[in-house]
Amino acid sequence: MTDANGQRFRFSEAPIWDLQRTYYEDLGMKAWNNDQVPQYITSNPMIATAYAEIIFGFLRDRADQGDTTETVTILELGAGAGRLGFHVLHKLCELRDYAGIKLPPFRYVMTDLPIKNVTAWSQHPAMQPYVEQGLLDFARFDVVHDSELNLVVSKKTIRTGDLKQPLLIVANYFFDNIPQELIYVGEGKIYETDVVVEYPEQHTKLQTADLLKSMKLTYEHRREPRYEEESYPYRNVIAYYQEELEDSHILFPEVGLACLERLNQLSTAGFMLLTADKGDHRIENWKFAEPPELIFHGSFSLTTNYHAMLHVFDHRGAQTTFPTQHYKNINIGSILMLDDPTKYANTRLAYYQFIERFGPDEFFSLKEWIDPNIESMGMQQILSFWRLGGYDAEFFIQSAKRISNLLPDANDEEMSDIRSGIYKMWSSYYVMEQRYDLALDAGLVLFEMDMYEDAKFFLKESIEIDEDEPVPTVLYCLAICCYELGLDSEALDYTRQALVLEPDHEEALALLKCFE
Repeated sequence: MTDANGQRFRFSEAPIWDLQRTYYEDLGMKAWNNDQVPQYITSNPMIATAYAEIIFGFLRDRADQGDTTETVTILELGAGAGRLGFHVLHKLCELRDYAGIKLPPFRYVMTDLPIKNVTAWSQHPAMQPYVEQGLLDFARFDVVHDSELNLVVSKKTIRTGDLKQPLLIVANYFFDNIPQELIYVGEGKIYETDVVVEYPEQHTKLQTADLLKSMKLTYEHRREPRYEEESYPYRNVIAYYQEELEDSHILFPEVGLACLERLNQLSTAGFMLLTADKGDHRIENWKFAEPPELIFHGSFSLTTNYHAMLHVFDHRGAQTTFPTQHYKNINIGSILMLDDPTKYANTRLAYYQFIERFGPDEFFSLKEWIDPNIESMGMQQILSFWRLGGYDAEFFIQSAKRISNLLPDANDEEMSDIRSGIYKMWSSYYVMEQRYDLALDAGLVLFEMDMYEDAKFFLKESIEIDEDEPVPTVLYCLAICCYELGLDSEALDYTRQALVLEPDHEEALALLKCFE
């Protein structure tokens, strides 16, 4: 690597991409610990619900067309921490069961490059019910090279033409993380924008994330005629850029487009893409664009050129849909590369209802305002936003203290809604290595509402999950729960455990006297 210092690379072949792969392959699921790599915005229950509604609409459209026998494969690219896939599948099954209508069977396939991630998903307790039902499978997939799917659970291989239903592809925070070309448009000509990489001193001793941050990138242009050759597969969009742009640097998703084309070959009926990213689909946002800046978060990401993807597939007869309003945090689009996209009314209607009208981008904007203002919210506002977000665990953790402070003035209906919300949240909770203890916070809130049987369940879960020594106060709360429920022997046992850890615990000492 030392010899390569100052070397010039084609952007898609620069060392940053190998370092990106190394980062994820080395860390596996730990890359998302405590949001080192952000995952909330594209993996929360709200966006998962929107996707599940669109997928459900797609299944209804296939059923309306008489295709209820063959299985629909839902393929998630770059599934990362696995949280999105779990939430989508949870909500999709809920919709299926609630509707009770005839639908084609479906299976969700989670993929990623690091085999560590594939192994972790297959062993995650939350995934097992779906695996056992045949609804969930996993595969390692290299977006740059692979053209087939080797499924881990079923041991099947999906090759060209194997799928008779359209392939449904989910790609969140995916296209901004994979190699891209970087071109420059000037005076009607196309240039390759090469990158010159300079490493800091003693760079071989740096961790991958630190090395990525400390590398210095500079850009140089050279004429590249291949983009202007008629044989270039994306010549139409390049010609459009030559006409519309001037003095503009364009990230071009050649690898991403090629990947979609390979995946399209797996099905005889086309594909549908659902994708969310920091991406621009409007041509005006690429005019006079400067060279890209890498956004670092352990790994790095760039801006996805959704305009190029939209343009390419529009010219091939697809129906592409992106929001008409301007996005702030995340842009969500769909591409229906199908024989007759107009037949998919339920799919398009679901997109309108759950993305266009009010979607995950608007939700996240509200959450950014709410997070620092929770202490000024009332109980009904907290409950309303919690419901809007699909009973999200992270919001409950943030608002638990405020909920506790509001309980003295809460009415029976509000406390009942808190209780039912906690159980809904718990039923769709995907455990990750985070700083918080959801079971503990849920148990303490229920304890303050005198719902002792419910509190006992969650407080016991907290003790069993937490590898650290139990906190005396938690043991005391468990003792009170058992005492109120008439479970005197358990109450005495928890009281004694609390006093072993804290002999001067006044409340536990007082409770102990009740058993004398």
